[in-house]
Amino acid sequence: MEKTETTKATLKRGIGLFDATMIGLGAIIGGGIFVVTGIAAGLAGPALTISMLISAAIASFTAFSFSKLSAVLPKEGGIYGFAYEFISPSAGFIVGWMWIFSNIFVGAAVSLGFASYFAALFPSLPVKVIASAICLFFTILNLIGIRQSAMLNSVLVSAKILVLVFFVAFGLFYVSGSNFVPFAPNGSFGVLQGSALIFFAYAGFARITILAEEVKDPSRTVPQSILLALGISTVVYLFTSFVAVGLIGYVDLSISNSPLAEAIGVTGNNFAVSLISVGAIMATASVLLTTILGVSRVVFSMARNNDLPKFLCSIHSKFKTPYYAVAVTGSLMVLAIIFADLSRLVAISSFAVLLYYSLANLAAMRLSRRKKYFRIVSSVGLLSCLGLIPFLAVDSWIIGVIGIAFGIVFYQAWKKVKK
Repeated sequence: MEKTETTKATLKRGIGLFDATMIGLGAIIGGGIFVVTGIAAGLAGPALTISMLISAAIASFTAFSFSKLSAVLPKEGGIYGFAYEFISPSAGFIVGWMWIFSNIFVGAAVSLGFASYFAALFPSLPVKVIASAICLFFTILNLIGIRQSAMLNSVLVSAKILVLVFFVAFGLFYVSGSNFVPFAPNGSFGVLQGSALIFFAYAGFARITILAEEVKDPSRTVPQSILLALGISTVVYLFTSFVAVGLIGYVDLSISNSPLAEAIGVTGNNFAVSLISVGAIMATASVLLTTILGVSRVVFSMARNNDLPKFLCSIHSKFKTPYYAVAVTGSLMVLAIIFADLSRLVAISSFAVLLYYSLANLAAMRLSRRKKYFRIVSSVGLLSCLGLIPFLAVDSWIIGVIGIAFGIVFYQAWKKVKK
């Protein structure tokens, strides 16, 4: 049995700008574009590209806030640390709790997305068994080390971007203008509903802030990687969503659990369908990998501050990873896979993401009191995140509020235990 470290909870710096950007892209380009595109298309119709632009604009304001915060406080835990430091310890706990809560559901959602595309290639395999198995595999990989996870993620990200470039280039020749009429069948409300849901697809842009203590020169590298990842993913999303709607129309797109494979199928090219399915498998795999990575580091950071049980910040002496935090993260994701469905997982995740990103913007406003321009940008980020929440499904509100309430109860009880 390897010895572990609990008192000296320090992590190894091994991530440069390329890997940091790839971790951001790995967290962004995945379940959103390969899976949630269909669900959002059912709300926004062909105006899905407008929903994408609205979500990208909102994400860019919040990304600016994250860039400022990470330059000033490049510590493990990201948004949890920002709220803890610049708002209050109790706000920090709630933000960290919601990050864990939402990303457990994100991990479960992308695991099911992975399984849906995998089952399209191998129909005899049950979806939830595949999803649970891939989640456990990446949990083990995260236990082994950050460098190995980052290397595999960079390979997966490069491959899935190439697959999406192929999807756009090949599918563009089969796009039909009739699929864009009517452009916004559910009006502006449907477009905003699509934006609220598709924000799920951009949620990973801040993932690298969670790993700041494992990044080389974090004050420069983390902000640069956030903006690079968001810019690249936005361009990829716009072209991909346009071609997807143009191939089969929003109605058929909305009823598929593997929408891009379904869309490229209209070309009649079986190789293209298989390639897109493989690309989706790699894309959702990389999101799952970085999600487990991110959640486990927030758990680690909260435990180090004694906001969660102390054993969760134990670091393995050989692998230098917070192995208890990783194991708990993976186990909770498997439970979510077993007991929830894809569309509900996405809605709950979007609610929590918009809520804690609102608090990140509030933290940035506290940081920028003397800089009016910065404060205005963060204010817009705060209001726009809050403004999308009402367009989510009611059950996502209910489950999200229950999650927050449970976190508050736990926090109050844990404070008494610590005394």
